Amino acid sequence: MVVAVGSLSTVLLIFGGCCSNVFALEALISAQDPLASLIAFEGLLITFFQFLFTAIAATPSQLALKDGTLFRRPTVPMVRWGYIALLFYGINMLNNWAFAFSISVPVHIILRSFGSVTTMLAGVIRGKKYSTLQVLSVALLTLGVLVSAWADSESKGKSMTMETTTTTSEFATGLFILLVAQLLSAYMGAYVEDTYSKYGASWTENLFYSHFLSLPMFMPLSNNLRQQYDRLTRTPPLRLRPDLLSSSKLHPLWNLLPDWVFDAICDFIETRPQGILFLMINALTQLACISGVNLLSAKSSAVTVTIVLNIRKLVSFILSTILFGHELSGKMIIGSALVFGSGALYGWETSWRLPSARRKTQARQSNGAIKQS
Repeated sequence: MVVAVGSLSTVLLIFGGCCSNVFALEALISAQDPLASLIAFEGLLITFFQFLFTAIAATPSQLALKDGTLFRRPTVPMVRWGYIALLFYGINMLNNWAFAFSISVPVHIILRSFGSVTTMLAGVIRGKKYSTLQVLSVALLTLGVLVSAWADSESKGKSMTMETTTTTSEFATGLFILLVAQLLSAYMGAYVEDTYSKYGASWTENLFYSHFLSLPMFMPLSNNLRQQYDRLTRTPPLRLRPDLLSSSKLHPLWNLLPDWVFDAICDFIETRPQGILFLMINALTQLACISGVNLLSAKSSAVTVTIVLNIRKLVSFILSTILFGHELSGKMIIGSALVFGSGALYGWETSWRLPSARRKTQARQSNGAIKQS
């Protein structure tokens, strides 16, 4: 499956897969029923299924049955893949763990918005140099994502106060966990970038081993996973037909399908626990999302990846605002302008101006060498 999606546009995978993944959860959480709060706290199970689905889907890309072995020889040492898998697993677990400390919405927004900044700082520590325009564009993009995320939360009626009901020690612990996850994520992005550069690994190899080698790490949590899965199996099925038939927007679309296809889809969905269905949808859309991210990271720098993901985040905010019946506020428009403008500025600086300047410098050096000879 992953081999097949490799030929698709990276942009389609990231923006289509990641946005769909966000919408699948948001549609669920926005529903006014007990399942919303249930799914919101099943982060461990959601993470496990995402890892499992992705590992299974990526397996065919690494098989070498014709050569008489099960898996083809990896281009990267297994120790290095194991280290990346450990980082990937740890970052996901830390982000899940932080939710237990009831950190307020603004704190989550602020920390999530600084991904490009921390990734650029990690690059500076490793000796990479960035131009003034690149630094400025990352700063403006971070500000734009922050403003857009703030507007998105306000449009959905979420409190934007910094007050919290947790104790100071709980707040400090949750904040520390999020900061560690953010820094580890920046470090991992730089480490993966170095791995691609040094070994020339394929993105499918990274996708497979980062997820496959992480699966045994869930074994100590097997009891919790089993309990969470059992709770989801007891959720009621969706009542699909009444909603589809009463919707003026969706009903014409379903009329395009033959009756037997429509009935088969409804029968399948209405006889399964909705919690399990949402879990499957989330895992499948996450597969598309993470495939696009890995494909992009194999071709671009870690900073470029975080910038594209921040722009994707803004697109999610805008589409979410429109699809869920909210109006685009002034803050959202300002944030959008900052994000798209700074993203375009970074792209122009990185893909055109700097390469052009390097070519001119090399040409002058070549001409000087010819004259001296």
